[in-house]
Amino acid sequence: MGRSTVENLQVLFEDNHIIAINKRPGDIVQGDKTGDEPLSETVKAFLKKKYDKPGNVFTGVAHRIDRPVSGVVLFAKTSKALARLNAMFQAKEIQKTYWAAVPGVPIDESGSLVHFLKKDAAKNKSRPVKSGSAGAKKAELRYRILANADRYTLLEILPLTGRHHQIRAQLSAAGFPIKGDLKYGSPRSNQDASIHLHARSVQFVHPVAKKPMNVTAPTPPDAIWDHFSRILG
Repeated sequence: MGRSTVENLQVLFEDNHIIAINKRPGDIVQGDKTGDEPLSETVKAFLKKKYDKPGNVFTGVAHRIDRPVSGVVLFAKTSKALARLNAMFQAKEIQKTYWAAVPGVPIDESGSLVHFLKKDAAKNKSRPVKSGSAGAKKAELRYRILANADRYTLLEILPLTGRHHQIRAQLSAAGFPIKGDLKYGSPRSNQDASIHLHARSVQFVHPVAKKPMNVTAPTPPDAIWDHFSRILG
């Protein structure tokens, strides 16, 4: 699956202060050691072209999702909006909802997962450890089953904390590694190197207009995502 370009960028919402993008699997949100063009630069180029701006365009990164993950990402178009979004994420005033396709069926229709995760920076991975372990951080999420297919279950996930690779590590620790997520125990990778984790929506109060916002991202074109979308109608 190709990465986002100025031409194919999927804009979910835009006003004078923020722009929400449906990130494709493979996009990096912010620059890293790979040197690949980040989504933040693609958004900047998109805005520069759309509004025919001769100078620099401000695009502030308020949060990130992992490279193989798809879904909604918010960017700030003004420094005021960025400062307020950063404060809102810090205060947990922005609710993110994810969809994940996992093999099998969890025992419970809904529930909570609580782990203590420790990040291994060298491997860019987080693993569950005992409470009180050095470097351990509490990770908590809620989940519920949305739909079942022959081999996979669609889960809706509400992370209550924002730990490194939290959803991936917690579902794996619970015995349900996300489809395609080799790093966290999936037996096979997806052909396009994506994983079946999608940032479905964000709910928040607009940082400037102060109105309630709910931005929802369609899933990427894919047989499993399409199957679940048909089930859900």
